[in-house]
Amino acid sequence: MSTFDVVLLIVVGLLAVVVVGVVLVGVRALRRIGTAPAPDDPAFIAEKDRQEQSLAALRSAADEVNSTIDVAKSAASAARAEAAGAKAEAKSARAEARRVLDDARAEADTVLERAHKQAEADAEQLRASARRSGEREVAVLAATTREQAAEVERRAARMDERERLHTEEVERLAERERQLTAASAALAEREAAVTAREAALTVAEEQRRRELERVAGLTADSARTELIEAIETQAKREAALLVRDIESDARNTAEQRARHIVVDAIQRVASEQTAESVVSVLHLPGDEMKGRIIGREGRNIRAFESVTGVNLIIDDTPEAVLLSCFDPVRREVGRLTLEKLVLDGRIHPHRIEEVHDLARQEVEELCHRAAEDALVEVGITEIHPELVTLLGRLRYRTSYGQNVLKHLVETAHIAGIMAAELRLDVPTIKRSAFLHDIGKALTHEVEGSHAIIGADLARKYGESEDVVHAIEAHHNEVPPQTIEAVLTQASDACSGGRPGARRESLEAYVKRLERIEEIAAGKLGVEKVFAMQAGREIRVMVKPDDVDDIGAAVLARDVAKQIEEELTYPGQIRVTVVRESRVTEIAR
Repeated sequence: MSTFDVVLLIVVGLLAVVVVGVVLVGVRALRRIGTAPAPDDPAFIAEKDRQEQSLAALRSAADEVNSTIDVAKSAASAARAEAAGAKAEAKSARAEARRVLDDARAEADTVLERAHKQAEADAEQLRASARRSGEREVAVLAATTREQAAEVERRAARMDERERLHTEEVERLAERERQLTAASAALAEREAAVTAREAALTVAEEQRRRELERVAGLTADSARTELIEAIETQAKREAALLVRDIESDARNTAEQRARHIVVDAIQRVASEQTAESVVSVLHLPGDEMKGRIIGREGRNIRAFESVTGVNLIIDDTPEAVLLSCFDPVRREVGRLTLEKLVLDGRIHPHRIEEVHDLARQEVEELCHRAAEDALVEVGITEIHPELVTLLGRLRYRTSYGQNVLKHLVETAHIAGIMAAELRLDVPTIKRSAFLHDIGKALTHEVEGSHAIIGADLARKYGESEDVVHAIEAHHNEVPPQTIEAVLTQASDACSGGRPGARRESLEAYVKRLERIEEIAAGKLGVEKVFAMQAGREIRVMVKPDDVDDIGAAVLARDVAKQIEEELTYPGQIRVTVVRESRVTEIAR
């Protein structure tokens, strides 16, 4: 018997005891109502009070009668008659009191009988209600008992089913264990056989290797080395074929699109070609002006050089003097100072200082106006005033003969056109390209790369992080991480690499061409190397017997990769590998 069944039986027993107790209490109450007097009945108490009041009234009347008799005895014999009458009234009163008492008792019996009947009726109702409640409880308990019995039967059936499944599972596991034991034994036998066979194969392989080494005349390491070289060559050929196919597919779309964007950007800019130097020439109205510039014992020229910081070169050039200075702004201030002195005609140390102050203010105004014009041309409206001042100083700064401020404007236009073609954020990219060389305004005062200096300036004066990153990454001091940085690099290369934009020294140019030819000539199978188009193209002539078509593609890629890693150059360099076979026969 389960715990639930025990609890169910205890609950049924308690309910039965409660029902029997309720029935006994009801019977006892009925008996108490039938046997005991009912002194607490309101009607009985009221009747008893009336009787007591009547008796009290009779007692008071008797007292009055006694007093009257006493008076009558003392008064006269006539009082006896009244006393007899009084006695008669007392008797009648007693009779009336007895009658009233009998009526009260009869009425009390009637009330008690009605109370007995009402109590019996209430007891019968209680018994009927208790019987109905007990029947309902018994019915509910019976139904619950039946449900519990059914649940117990279902659980027993499930337990039997589980026990049967468990037994079957145990049997299957035992069978599987026997099979595994048999398989383990068979596996051990096969392992022993395989071990013996591997030993035999090892011996046979060793014999075969020795025989092959004897026949081929090579050791295993030599043969492995030759095999690895052959596989490596084959892999390179296959990789070159794959790369060529991928590049061919990419060029069909990407190269054409990229060329269209770059060419369209450069064509739409159409900026002028400049070639500025670090020397300014001032034409004089006559050679006698040179003597006045020099002054007595050279005091004017010494005062001019000490005030302006510009070297004044007076040679045999007719009607001209040269001004030389590494700082272009300082050189321009000196040129304007000398020009005003020549026009004025009064040249002496004090006058030189006055004119120099005026010329410096004029140059500052020209720089500020040039910066504002450049900002208007590019379309940038909100920028820090200090950056405007620094941009104005770039009006007199050159890079490889190219004016830096014009280079910034040109770069901004190219970057904006590229961004528009690629549907990117045009204002941000133009701003990045326009400010990418802002550091060149301070390269004379601050040490370090102009890209890093420019990034620090832009960050200091509130430019966004995208603009700052594009500035510091446009020469790869920091790896470019955004599309703004990449387009800034591309537009800078387009502006500086176009023909005639910049010049370089003959020595650096020659060294670059020589190094390009050395890189190509150092490869295997190269017969001749020609650097053409001012170093923009290199043609490599290879031996057709040593280099095949796939090898030519690999050679071109290797040369281009080494040039990218070792050299710095504007624009791009095309590497062309020429492989041709010639057969010559003489007809006699």
